[in-house]
Amino acid sequence: MAEVNSYEELRRKQVEGNKRKLEELRLHHLSAAVREAGAKPKPKRKAPPRRDIADVGPPRRSGRIATLPEQPDYRDNVKLGTVKSQKKKEVKPDHAYAISKAEELQDELGSDYPTFVKSMTQSLTMLYIPVQFSMEHLPDRDTKFSLVDDDDEEFYTQYRPHSSSLNLGWRDFVEDHELVDGDCLVFQLIKKTLFKVYIFRASSYYDNDD
Repeated sequence: MAEVNSYEELRRKQVEGNKRKLEELRLHHLSAAVREAGAKPKPKRKAPPRRDIADVGPPRRSGRIATLPEQPDYRDNVKLGTVKSQKKKEVKPDHAYAISKAEELQDELGSDYPTFVKSMTQSLTMLYIPVQFSMEHLPDRDTKFSLVDDDDEEFYTQYRPHSSSLNLGWRDFVEDHELVDGDCLVFQLIKKTLFKVYIFRASSYYDNDD
């Protein structure tokens, strides 16, 4: 009986020893696999193909934005000394007559003194001067200006550079000369702060109508 127990004890120890060896062997292989996986370099990501700028179309706009109207252009579209460059629209014959006469005089005056042509509108409180003319020829601060008409009568007005306009005193000049919508004026800067003003009335068109 003692021999049987000894045999069983020996067999049990052999089985347990085999289990330990098997577990050690598995752990060894698992550790080796982990080390091998860590040693492998990561595959490089393929860079996307380069696109030529010329091949890139305009940016896409969302449906909501695409339906919005184009923003207005607020830049001054009036050229120096001319009303020809104003947006094309139907011009009344008497207005066109006054403008043509004013531009004829402007050509005759030459370039010795800077000039610009301005067609009158309904506004009586101020006169807007072409921005380019103001930047090139007029002071950069509020300045008192003189306006001299065909009869050499002098009127005073205030020039405002921030708005490129004549305001204070301009209404008096308009009312004294009975200027109306369609009349056209030629302004000639003969001194730093003095304009000679030539008036061409739209009503003259009917005086010359056969």
